[in-house]
Amino acid sequence: MNTAIDYKRARIERVDLSERTVSLDGGIRLSYDVLVVATGARLLPEETEGLTGPGWGENVFTFYDLPGAVGLHHALERFDGGRVVVDVADLPVKCPVAPLEFAFLADWYFQRCGIRDKVRLTYATPLDAAFTKPVAAKALGGLLAEKGIELVTEFTLGEVDGPGGRLVSYDEREVPFDLAVVVPLHGGAEYVGRSDGLGDELDFVPVDPRTLQLPSHPEVFAIGDAAGLPASKAGSVAHFEAGTLVHNIGRFVAGQPLDASYDGHANCFVETGFHKALLIDFNYETEPLPGHYPGPVGLPLLRARRRRPDHLHLRCRNAARLRSTSHRDGVVSRE
Repeated sequence: MNTAIDYKRARIERVDLSERTVSLDGGIRLSYDVLVVATGARLLPEETEGLTGPGWGENVFTFYDLPGAVGLHHALERFDGGRVVVDVADLPVKCPVAPLEFAFLADWYFQRCGIRDKVRLTYATPLDAAFTKPVAAKALGGLLAEKGIELVTEFTLGEVDGPGGRLVSYDEREVPFDLAVVVPLHGGAEYVGRSDGLGDELDFVPVDPRTLQLPSHPEVFAIGDAAGLPASKAGSVAHFEAGTLVHNIGRFVAGQPLDASYDGHANCFVETGFHKALLIDFNYETEPLPGHYPGPVGLPLLRARRRRPDHLHLRCRNAARLRSTSHRDGVVSRE
């Protein structure tokens, strides 16, 4: 037994599916009877031409990692007008509502700073609408329109020109910017790509969408962002997958047929600004619908409602601007 191994610090090199072993750095090999891949997703900004080149960390940022979020924080404090573009490079990404939330909260922030009339906000997405599901796409697209946020669809990012302030899609359309907030391409763990037969072209594990089992190697399962499923890469998905995964591992070990019980269930709270949020809840077959979530609380679905703020807000560069425009929060939140 390798009792002295610090598994928290050990790095996975590769998985040998034929021998059922996991190789760690330092030449350590672990055998397994059942393997669960739960190593999440990683950012791949270097896969987009120019994204990490000149302008990166200056007028081009991402809030999907800590250094990017801190840099964007300071950039927003200095920003006094121009075109802000929120762009999703390609799908899938972790928490697909987060870029929309940023756009909504940016509208609120610039209003609080008293410079919203000097800011042109644009949301660019590779989708043909604001979101993947038609009803939700209509509702969320409507919110963008209400807030005066331009929506650019079917825009798959091919190149970033930081010095020139241009985002260029693969079909050569251009979106100019003064400040770009880009959600980079995502992929699975690097070791998945080094392990023959384990991952797809983006290094996610292509498990069965109902059982979470890898069809070609039934002793392998995946959960959460690591799983190549037609489901949202959100924390709620891992939560809802967990019951099916645990149950199916037990059935696999016992030699019993697996339960095809995971239905793609996901839900997401969406911050919409001005102390409001909405909830979307859906699965493979059912898209988010208006109404109320079933249960004792009955939370509203697809309707922004006032909520208690539980996050910090950026400070405006000019505190006097904030004081002179603070009444706007009260007006809007009472709508």
